[in-house]
This record gives sequence, C-alpha cells and structure tokens, in this order.
Amino acid sequence: MKLLLLCLGLTLFCTHGEGNGVVRRNFDLAKISGKWYSVLLASDKKETIEEGGSMRVFVESIQALKNSSVFFKFHTRVNGECTEVSLVSDKQGDGVYTVEYDGYNKFRIVETDPSSYIIFQLRNFNNGETFQLLELYAREPDVSPNLKEKFREFSQKNGVVQTVLDLTNVDRCLQARSEE
Repeated sequence: MKLLLLCLGLTLFCTHGEGNGVVRRNFDLAKISGKWYSVLLASDKKETIEEGGSMRVFVESIQALKNSSVFFKFHTRVNGECTEVSLVSDKQGDGVYTVEYDGYNKFRIVETDPSSYIIFQLRNFNNGETFQLLELYAREPDVSPNLKEKFREFSQKNGVVQTVLDLTNVDRCLQARSEE
C-alpha cells in the first residue's frame, strides 16, 4: 500500500509541471508547424551570432514532416542581402534532432507554448570544436519582457552568460518573408 501511495505521489509530482511548457516525450510536433520569428539568440561562441556569424539566422517557418523530421525555412544576410536557407533535420532519438549546417548540429526543443513561443538548445560540432546555441522563436515579432527574462535565466543556467542577442533590434529580413 505504501508503495502504491509513493507511486501515485511521484506520478502527481512529475505531471504537475506539464502545463509550464516543458516538452514531454509524447509531444505532438505538428503543433509547432507554421510561421515563427527569431527573437533572442544566445551562444557561448559569441561570433557565431554576431553580424556575419553563421548562426545569425532569422526563422520564417517550421514544418513537422510525416516521417518525424522537421523542415526549417530561415533567412540570413549574405553580403548585405537576405538569403533564404532551407534545412531538414532528422529525428535521432527521444526529442533529439540533427542537421548539417556549418558543421554537425544536435538540438532539442527545451520548452514551448506552441501558440506563442519555442526555445531550442543546439550543440554544434565542427572541425574538432563545439559550441552551444540557444534560440527563442515566437509566433509574433516580439515577446513579453518576462519571457525574455526567462530565456536569459535559462541561458545563464546553461553557461551562456553575456552573449544574449535581442534580434528585435536588428534587420531580421522580415521583408524577405513569404506571403502565405
């Protein structure tokens, strides 16, 4: 009986936080399909997200594919021009995806409210070097100060302290986005 009560208590404890946006194993990836905006980026390799950095990309849309892959449509600035980049990431395990872009990348969705925001955590491996990238995307061009602060706190907990870049203050190639 004590074991049954302990199991019940642990189940209630573990499921209590499910409404807070933390992504669970059985997350329906289709919920994140649609238009998105890049809002904040953070990296422990600052030059990757600065002007001209390979990871300074501006998301336009994300599509969950039937084979559990994820299609991303981005824009990046090349020689001052907005250039479209499309990538397909493959599911590798429980919530982990991989994609080739400026090296080998493994990422996961850390937290989301599919109707308003999503936080990605990515690890890049390239030529024997590695760095971490954190991304906050939103359904609207900007988010609340509280959500930005939550992202900054998450960044600090993951060792990215001083390199959070607010993309709402830069040209995000919004004029290059498709009209749907």
